Amino acid sequence: MTFTQMLAAASQARQSLLCVGLDPDPARFPAGMTPAAESFFDFCAAIVDATADVAAAFKPQIAYFAAHGAERQLQRLIAHVRQAAPGVPVILDAKRGDIGATARQYAREAFERYGADAVTLSPFMGFDSIEPYLDYADKGLFLLCRTSNPGGDDLQALPLALPGQPRLFEHLAQLAQGPWNVNGQLGLVVGATRAHEVARVREMAPALPLLIPGVGAQGGDAAATVRAGWRPGGPVVINSSRAILYASSDANFADAARAAALATRAQLQAALPAGAVL
Repeated sequence: MTFTQMLAAASQARQSLLCVGLDPDPARFPAGMTPAAESFFDFCAAIVDATADVAAAFKPQIAYFAAHGAERQLQRLIAHVRQAAPGVPVILDAKRGDIGATARQYAREAFERYGADAVTLSPFMGFDSIEPYLDYADKGLFLLCRTSNPGGDDLQALPLALPGQPRLFEHLAQLAQGPWNVNGQLGLVVGATRAHEVARVREMAPALPLLIPGVGAQGGDAAATVRAGWRPGGPVVINSSRAILYASSDANFADAARAAALATRAQLQAALPAGAVL
């Protein structure tokens, strides 16, 4: 099963467009949980267990683990997802971007060391910066395309000296939909805080999976995001991290996370067109 097939199957089985982001910040762990490395697994595993039947994907952010020496806990967590939520893909949010032998090592890190099903990549060094990842034919690659941070305008929105003067992010979407997508493994990352640009990326890349962060604590409009990005044959998975992870700072944090995830899933589902089939 390819990553795209895996994502589609998980989304259909759970009737969900929701990706639960796993960004463990020890400063926000619930009362009584220590900031020790072992707590990174305990906290995130409890979130996974609470949302295993709600999430269509999980997205651990590698920096939150590596900064605290918790890489082994990340490995354990991904293995735990396999048991607690079989069939639900894990997207490793790493935003790697390099070439040659270094890119091959990053690919090995994501897919062999951690066992992720997909990884986020920065494609701004060109096709050869993603090429080594394509050797893992059943894995998914989400390329940063139109991000929601204010600095995204510095480069992504610049027009190019090409026919029609597409903006950089539009040209990247065309490349990912077309000549770069040699094995059908590519998807795009588009921020939810710019729904009109989500729609533009979908226009340029009608069939690619879109990973859309920014719903929840970052203020993205869930309904507008679904309307802009979802199309039959053009899957979306919409990430919420902090609004779910830190729904409560008390011992009931996992129950509160589940309630937040259920509410977000319902919001996303309600925005689908009448009769839409996941």
